[in-house]
Amino acid sequence: MAIVTTPSLGGRDVAVYTKDLANSWGVGRKGINDGIVILIAPTERKVRISVGHGLEERLPNALCQQIIESEMLPSFRRQDYAKGLAAGADALIAHLR
Repeated sequence: MAIVTTPSLGGRDVAVYTKDLANSWGVGRKGINDGIVILIAPTERKVRISVGHGLEERLPNALCQQIIESEMLPSFRRQDYAKGLAAGADALIAHLR
């Protein structure tokens, strides 16, 4: 799992940016594709949880979006990014146990 903050997406779509970052960094195990990237671009008010194909059944997009909305965004709205990122990571780990 990688937790990433970026000052800018450079005009790119947040989903594409996150997936490209995960691939270029090699997040997750090769052949298993079980990486997770939590990305926040606070200036652009964008957040994304991207999971590798090997985790899509256990962490589907709908669940990741629910984690963003219920666990992360409340803290982000108070500009407490560290707390929101920690809450998101904790929720993902809890669902993987």
